[in-house]
Amino acid sequence: MDKDLQQKWISRLSIILLTLLILLVLIQLAPLFAPFVEIGKTLLLPVGIAFILAYLLHPLVEKMHDAGLSRTIAVFIIFLLILGLITYLFTTGIPTLIHQVQLFLETLPKQMKVLEQATYEIEQQVNDLPHPLRDQARDWSVQLGELGKHILQQIETIAMFLLTSMFSLLVIPFLVFYFLKDFDQIQRVTWYLTPKKWRSFLARYIKDVDHTIGSYIRGQLLVSLTVGLLSMIGLWILGVPYPILLGLFIAFMDLVPFFGPIIGAIPAVILAFLDSWQLGAMTATVLFVIQQIESNVLSPIIVGKSLHLHPALLILALIVGAEVGGFIGMLLAVPVLAITKVTLVHIRCFMMKD
Repeated sequence: MDKDLQQKWISRLSIILLTLLILLVLIQLAPLFAPFVEIGKTLLLPVGIAFILAYLLHPLVEKMHDAGLSRTIAVFIIFLLILGLITYLFTTGIPTLIHQVQLFLETLPKQMKVLEQATYEIEQQVNDLPHPLRDQARDWSVQLGELGKHILQQIETIAMFLLTSMFSLLVIPFLVFYFLKDFDQIQRVTWYLTPKKWRSFLARYIKDVDHTIGSYIRGQLLVSLTVGLLSMIGLWILGVPYPILLGLFIAFMDLVPFFGPIIGAIPAVILAFLDSWQLGAMTATVLFVIQQIESNVLSPIIVGKSLHLHPALLILALIVGAEVGGFIGMLLAVPVLAITKVTLVHIRCFMMKD
């Protein structure tokens, strides 16, 4: 018995050493693979986005297919509905959004002067504080300025990336269409290419990953859209400038747990306070109420506790994601953490089985 256990450990250590050796060789040969890496990066964006969109739409296609429609007709109907929605947005919502963006850019210099004046007045008041409090307030001011600068740099980076990748983005709808239409064939080919001894293990693994992050991603998107819509309506009723633009920003930032809702509310509150302190207070109150509705009603009902992860782990994952990939890293941090958890659980079960 001891001899068999010893042989198993020797085999496992040999596999680990061989893997490390292969990684070392690949690192040494990295310059030779540089052109292929660039090609992979170019393909990663459209294929990755198309895969995510197809993954999100796949349950809807399956329900329509189970109702008696062919997969091609189901996908075609979904594309027509999406095309109709996009057309409606371009003919109604987009012109209003463009007008608000233009108005925002025109009034930005004036609002920046008002903000600078308010900042100057605050600095004058800070100078009257006792020495320890004055130094701490100045440190907070510097940190807040660096945070705002970092957020603006991230927004600029994302905008430039989208503009330079426009051609790659144009092929995404076609990839989504064929991914959805030929899902059975893709699944069949993947099944046959997988070694037989791995099939049952990978099938359980993929099922658990889908169960863990599928409901979370779809639910989080629905919650974010609802929060954005409620924010648009609330800001419009209060008379806050640029309600559509601010509502879209709030919806987008709400995709990031914990920190996202706070970051998303900051521009709306600042713009409201630049108008009057009463409007600023009402705006902060309305956005706080919307966030409470999200935390206590929308998220528990729509998303639930599908991830089964401790909040401390989520916060640490968000911090690591922000350091590694900025805002995009924060968006991907929670799904990556969930997939990592499922992967480790399955690896442990597989090792124990062996």
